[in-house]
Amino acid sequence: MRTTTTASQLIDDLVDANHVLVDRGVLDAYGHVSGRHPDDPEKFLIARNLAPGLVTAADIQVLDLDGGTDDERPSYLERFIHGEIYRARPDVHSVVHSHSASVIPFTISNRPLQAVWHMAGFLGEGVPVYEIREDAGMGSDLLVRTPELGAGLAASLGEGAVALMRGHGSVTVGDSIPHAVWRAVFAELNARALAVAVGLGEVTPLTAEEGIAAAKSNYGQIRRPWELWRAEARAGRRG
Repeated sequence: MRTTTTASQLIDDLVDANHVLVDRGVLDAYGHVSGRHPDDPEKFLIARNLAPGLVTAADIQVLDLDGGTDDERPSYLERFIHGEIYRARPDVHSVVHSHSASVIPFTISNRPLQAVWHMAGFLGEGVPVYEIREDAGMGSDLLVRTPELGAGLAASLGEGAVALMRGHGSVTVGDSIPHAVWRAVFAELNARALAVAVGLGEVTPLTAEEGIAAAKSNYGQIRRPWELWRAEARAGRRG
């Protein structure tokens, strides 16, 4: 559903995305969302180091894929997540990184996060988990602070839509900001549903074929929730 956009339109979408993701319980005081620059694929736009719920258009920075910027204000420590995923995945035009609470148990247990709901068919039969110890050893703070760690995470993501980060959170990608936000929201909701279902008994996940078919069907409907969530977020800011 990616459409040609201007940098100004992308900034508007980024501001809305930050507030939508807070409203939907995916981001809180932490986490971030970015969009690939529409005029230069070697750059991306992201807020300065700020709580997502406070982001305005004036807070958006332009970074290169190495995490560099001419903006003197502090950038997010984990900006390398975004740069390295954009470097590895030309098809990706938006990245969401979150610490959403419902996802965390699936990063630290042997229960895979898999699609159990047609709205989350993009998760497939199991989401990969990035083990930062393989790249940073046993004593890191689990933050993706360097391009090397960002590249490790991007490799774990592969060609998928979501990767988990052990003891940390997750990363979700899409071909537009609405697409990535939609996936991040339903990854969180699917995690909640799966955790409840596990407590009830045996779980019936989607087959790989069901996941592909559901994801294809849902793709054409992303604008509907995006427009609703955006309107609700803007109304909340006005209130």
